[in-house]
Amino acid sequence: MALTETHLRTAGELLAAAPSLREAAAQWRAQHPQVRALLLDAADLRSETPVLRTGGRALYLVASQGHCWHVTQRPEEADALILSQE
Repeated sequence: MALTETHLRTAGELLAAAPSLREAAAQWRAQHPQVRALLLDAADLRSETPVLRTGGRALYLVASQGHCWHVTQRPEEADALILSQE
């Protein structure tokens, strides 16, 4: 499933407003159960570029082809989100 600008805006709003990263992910999952939201440590993503930063939090887009996942800057390729906090 490709992500849209509306998805990105909603994810950014949740990331900025939620009291915790876990709460942001839970809210995302409740609103968009078809799109995974993963939580990863910022150190695991140090060589990647987030699509969005807000405060000390970051949003990455992930695309998968079978069992291989990769971070992408292209929402039309993405089928999952990674949320991270520094």
